[in-house]
Amino acid sequence: MIGSYFQKCGIYIFLIAGVCTYYLLNAQLILGHYDLGWHLAAGDLIRKHGIIPFRDPWSFTAGNKQWINLSWLWDVFASALFQQTHFMGLLLFVVVCGGTIAGYLVSVCLSKSASPIAVCISVLFACLLFPCFAAFPNIYLAAAPNIVTVLFSVIFYAECLKRTRRVFLLPAIMILWVNLHGGFLLGLFIVSIFCGVALLRREKAQFRMYGLVSAACFIAALVNPLGWHVYEGTTTTLGNLAQTQVTEWWPYYRSITIPGSIPGILYILTFVTLELRDRDLRLLEARLLSWLFLFLGLYQFRYISFFFIFSTVPLALHVDPLMPKLPNNSEVKKSLLFAGIAMVCALPLAFIHIDSALGLPPMVSEQDALYLEMHYPHARLLNHWNYGGILIFRTRGAIPIFVDGRASTAYPDDLLRDYFKLGKEQVNERDWDSVLQKYHIDTVLWMNTHEELRHFLVSKRGWKEAYTGAFASIYVKRQPMQVAVH
Repeated sequence: MIGSYFQKCGIYIFLIAGVCTYYLLNAQLILGHYDLGWHLAAGDLIRKHGIIPFRDPWSFTAGNKQWINLSWLWDVFASALFQQTHFMGLLLFVVVCGGTIAGYLVSVCLSKSASPIAVCISVLFACLLFPCFAAFPNIYLAAAPNIVTVLFSVIFYAECLKRTRRVFLLPAIMILWVNLHGGFLLGLFIVSIFCGVALLRREKAQFRMYGLVSAACFIAALVNPLGWHVYEGTTTTLGNLAQTQVTEWWPYYRSITIPGSIPGILYILTFVTLELRDRDLRLLEARLLSWLFLFLGLYQFRYISFFFIFSTVPLALHVDPLMPKLPNNSEVKKSLLFAGIAMVCALPLAFIHIDSALGLPPMVSEQDALYLEMHYPHARLLNHWNYGGILIFRTRGAIPIFVDGRASTAYPDDLLRDYFKLGKEQVNERDWDSVLQKYHIDTVLWMNTHEELRHFLVSKRGWKEAYTGAFASIYVKRQPMQVAVH
């Protein structure tokens, strides 16, 4: 009896331990999210004052723009976890989330009677591909609030597919989700798809169940500091001008790296081929979600991870008939159990392999920030977009920044429009002169590899390169000489 139970768990042990080992080996990428710095600083701020700030305390360009922090609860959680466990705790939290996602996908695939081998193939590929490590920094298994959206999307998807009464627990999850990340709208969309298909099939009981859950989730989403304005807040990022500049909003083809993206492309082609061969309407909801997010992912890269997740169950059922029929399924389960035990033993080895010097991306080091604070405490700083969040973490507003990854949720559109004129490889002198003059900039923090900017500021405008770090340079405007009057 105990042996049979462990055999059933073998596929879970194998896949969860396997993907967690893989995630641990990518620890630096998981912690490499450029916005992690400001999330931790925001959590510290909320915990210190006991309120959620609606005005940005770290920049000099936000003006009267309301700061809409849709991830305030994640910020608080990450801040508390970081205080107790430093970066290792954040890393392990993300890895546990990744393992939970794998476990849920295994559960829902098995509930649809897919064979263990087909489930292994489908779930393993999905869990290796959805983080999109090859397209860094546009990854979805990261120390950032979007990991919550991936996890809760899988929970909503799995529970709706299982068609049990546990779907009535989803509104309680929605209360958490809406305060953790703005991606909560995806949960409403998933339930609505199941509700719509039930209506199409005239399944009254299913339509009633999903309809009630959908309405309850909509109401539950109102339990947040912004109330119904949270729906308005989420639209600030959809269709905003920042989408044309932030890489995760670009089309899929612009994020392709060779050879890193080849497995994902082959997966997409395999899924499409098997889907076109199978015209059965089984699991219409899962297949519809897969196709929708495939097209959305091709249009904007940030959605491709959800395609890999939603396509897991359909792919398992497509692959199942292609697998050789094994006379003794218990032998397969036993083999998976032994393989799972081996993967569990590999976990400590992966943990030991982790670099002990975990931390934020080294683009702006503590030394860089300290130099800026000591020598230019009153700087009117123009910083590179990717440096903003890290600089907030390092200085906590001691040097007010120009912009960071919060984009339209914290900065006015005019400011973003001005900044995006500068975020190009080629220096447009008129645009740079305009921004430097308009915002009275006297200090620039930029990548030290940008030779054209160095030539423009130092050679053409007479600025001084006052400091050069491992990744960043600080340029300072020379003060005009004072002429003594007798």
